[in-house]
Amino acid sequence: MSDDDHRPTVNDETRQIETRIWEGTGADRRVRTRARVPALTILYHPDSRRVGERVLLHELATGKKVKLSRSEPDFAAPGDTRLRPLGDLYLSRKPVSLAHDASSHQVRLNAAESSTKVVVDGAPVTDERVFSAEELKRGVVIELARRIGLLLSPLAAMPIDPRERHGLIGDSDAIARLLQEVQMVADLDVPVLLRGETGTGKELAARSIHIASELSGQAFLSLNMGAITPSLAASELFGAVKGAFTGAAKTQPGYFHRADGGTLFLDEIGETPAEVQVMLLRVLETGEVQRVGGQEPQKVDVRLIAATDSDLEQEIEAGRFREPLLHRLAGYEIGIPPLRERRDDFGRLLFHFLREELSATGDEHLLEPSKGDAPPWMPLSIVARLARYDWPGNVRQLRNVARQLVVGSRGSDTVQVPAPVERLLRDVDAAPPVAVAGSPAEAESSPGAETAPVKIKPKSTFRKPSDVNQDELIEALRANRWELKPTAAELRISRGSLYNLIARSPRIRKASDLSRAEILESHELHDGDLDRMVDHLEISRSGLQMRMRALDIG
Repeated sequence: MSDDDHRPTVNDETRQIETRIWEGTGADRRVRTRARVPALTILYHPDSRRVGERVLLHELATGKKVKLSRSEPDFAAPGDTRLRPLGDLYLSRKPVSLAHDASSHQVRLNAAESSTKVVVDGAPVTDERVFSAEELKRGVVIELARRIGLLLSPLAAMPIDPRERHGLIGDSDAIARLLQEVQMVADLDVPVLLRGETGTGKELAARSIHIASELSGQAFLSLNMGAITPSLAASELFGAVKGAFTGAAKTQPGYFHRADGGTLFLDEIGETPAEVQVMLLRVLETGEVQRVGGQEPQKVDVRLIAATDSDLEQEIEAGRFREPLLHRLAGYEIGIPPLRERRDDFGRLLFHFLREELSATGDEHLLEPSKGDAPPWMPLSIVARLARYDWPGNVRQLRNVARQLVVGSRGSDTVQVPAPVERLLRDVDAAPPVAVAGSPAEAESSPGAETAPVKIKPKSTFRKPSDVNQDELIEALRANRWELKPTAAELRISRGSLYNLIARSPRIRKASDLSRAEILESHELHDGDLDRMVDHLEISRSGLQMRMRALDIG
């Protein structure tokens, strides 16, 4: 029997109902090619191994109620046929119920008959709560008895089973589609352009393409074009001969030479200097590179994958990016989904990162189920608040938060929230509630009036650089491991403003300030582990690598 035989099936009438539930109405309605049904995904459970299990609620689409208690419904990990209920004894046997209102495209939660304490998106519910189609699309966080955290959101009625993960973490519909595209393009000899917001995992997607391809046993090299000094970009990419410029003490290969026979990933391709764009276009057209100061071109065989979070079409209109280069780079385009569009993966990612960080400190036992009445190391309240955040820095920001929680809680029996994470949680708590049917906001409206979700005015995108003090600057840089782009995003200032703040700070040094002896000492102390060297030397990984190459440190 194949895996497909275990998947739920629905008839055509049910599919139409399911689609109406999640599409709602309005000018932005779009035709969906896959039926979607309401689903519950475990965000938090006293047994953290159950995080990520889910259940598709087909009954809601057909007008039936769904009962939610310790004994029903049955959850399963994606791809697993073993079913089991939440099973927590602190949940009442009297269920909370969910029902679909076909006329309004809403889902109604009723907690009146259950003694289980229910909190929805941070607000206690003692009677009823109605969720609009827009809320459901975003994902509703439900807390039960301060013990169980669930996400109510739409998922594909027939989930895709990607079978091969190629290093990517997640089981959301968005990740399943991404893995499908990775598999389709991996064995083709075409350049790939990855588009997505900062921190979405574009390098991980590039690496997954490499792993899935016939080049998986060959080199995979990564270069961030935004981290290279413009004057050195050509020599970094194409190499340089001895004496080609001041500091070129010997002939050195470029990234294209070093990646010959394998894959080269160029991140932030939109930051490529104009003169280097011309040279890069020639490499893509001819397969030949020419070292800076060299006379003869050399053939290379490199699979090129590029990535950007910029609007390259807008950059072309502004004259900062060459249109022919875009066409060459985009042999095939893949969009990388932001974390807010794969909220179903939030719990899986958070606990994956927590396990990794706890393993590094020898404290992985902290995620084991607590014994007796002892409080868990990670409480539900923190996970639920984090799950409601929109994560502008995406997966990278989530990983940094996991690291801060682990490091800031060393030696403690429960999580201690460090200041940067506390600021983030305050932003979550300060977000105004959305008015929905059945809420006090609706009760105050005029009789018969149609209630629509309140539009929340977003906070100003940028802050004044002068509002960022030295302590906050250093804290943000450390939290983001001295990488400038995510630090600027967290501080809500432009990257140019961040450069200026760093340049004026007496407490921050540049990669060029590092001496050979200092790097060698750190290299020996940390057994050559670059990530630990970054934390010790307090310099970005890319800056450290460039300084090591400049000093000829292997």
